[in-house]
Amino acid sequence: MQFDTQLSRRELLSHAGGGFGLLALADLLAAGTPTPDRASQPFAVRPPHYPPRAKRVIFLYMPGGPSHVDLFDPKPRLTERNGQPLPFERPRLERTRTGNLLASPWKFARHGQSGTAVSELLPRVASRIDDICVIRSMVADNINHSGAALQMCTGDQAFSRPAMGSWLVYGLGTENQNLPGFVVVSPAAVFQGAQLWSSSFLPTAYQGTLVRDLRNPVANLRDPFGDPERQRGNLDALRQLNEIHRRERVIDSPLDARIASFELAFRMQREAPEAFDVSLETTLTHRLYGIGNPATDMFGRQCLMARRLVERGVRFVQLFDAPENNAWDHHGGLRERLPSRCAAVDQPIAALLTDLKSRGLLDDTLVLWGGEFGRTPTAEGNNGREHHPFGFTMWLAGGGIKSGMTYGATDEYGWHAQDHPVHVHDLHATILHLLGLDHTRLTYRHGGRDYRLTDVRGEVITDVLT
Repeated sequence: MQFDTQLSRRELLSHAGGGFGLLALADLLAAGTPTPDRASQPFAVRPPHYPPRAKRVIFLYMPGGPSHVDLFDPKPRLTERNGQPLPFERPRLERTRTGNLLASPWKFARHGQSGTAVSELLPRVASRIDDICVIRSMVADNINHSGAALQMCTGDQAFSRPAMGSWLVYGLGTENQNLPGFVVVSPAAVFQGAQLWSSSFLPTAYQGTLVRDLRNPVANLRDPFGDPERQRGNLDALRQLNEIHRRERVIDSPLDARIASFELAFRMQREAPEAFDVSLETTLTHRLYGIGNPATDMFGRQCLMARRLVERGVRFVQLFDAPENNAWDHHGGLRERLPSRCAAVDQPIAALLTDLKSRGLLDDTLVLWGGEFGRTPTAEGNNGREHHPFGFTMWLAGGGIKSGMTYGATDEYGWHAQDHPVHVHDLHATILHLLGLDHTRLTYRHGGRDYRLTDVRGEVITDVLT
């Protein structure tokens, strides 16, 4: 519904002068108005457009761009012509001068009943390959981290837009009113930072809740006075004042979000400490995820936390493998750094899939793995690869996905997505579809037009659905 009021811009500015900044107000003047239900109960469960195959999502995001030709897309032709020039015209879009072909230094082997080829760098993930659908024909539009990461996480490569998790919680609500619906776990900063989990023009309540410190995930949560009744009374009084303020204004999304966040914080005091605390798991579970092993401890904790959160009804959990900024951005040191990153995530990811499946959660939890793009089949320097959005690999597992399947293909060198290209918008449309949402109907009016996660594109990849 379009914002509609008889107040002039000048009158509204004068009425709201003490409430929030002019920049935020200008945004409100153009923003769509949430329904009263969404304003007062932003996290309430809402019906999907059609029966979902998945209820929740875990996005295992590898910032920097993991190399598809070294991990999931073997290219014998690349090995045959190692060190030779690219056998076709150099691409029109390149960041640095395209080098000669660079064969993968690592061996591939076929695994599982599906016989899917996986690099020797990921033996544990390879052991779960029959639970996975590997998409080898991903395509993105931006060759730089900032734009490509924005597109992968929000659907737009140029402007700040609502994150995928924000769209899902906006469309469906969340199953647990005592926990955030959208949680982001990123130990270090990443390119574009908070824009990757921002709610943008959606109501602020739908932005991701960031966890940085894995040993103290939710800071400042406990009541400093230790008196829940007193805190409840204070919160009720504050709500009444906020409601008086709100009634004087036609729309106040930041205020609605502030009220909702206070209420959520109060409810979280009881459930969140337990939900985020991976130390409550058994020693056997810690070993499964690699917790206690210096190489795997960080991502192991992230994956175990993700399982605990989706188990308790959190709608969308996004994990950034971020011991440092862009840890998978291997312009140099490929032979040393890629094995290190794979060793850090291989066991935890396999453990997550195993654990979800053993608990009956994988059937309705969608797990997604990948980065913003891949790496070139050609060399950068003598031990690196450049950014590559023209054809790369991502994989999915769980709710509604055909397991043990490989979909699409790049050419014989791993350069172009040649067979069944899958654009980022197609991936997003498919994810929404699996959760029961029609990507063309999940819209929000802002600035005079209807926005959606998939912009004006996107086709559901029906071939990968059960």
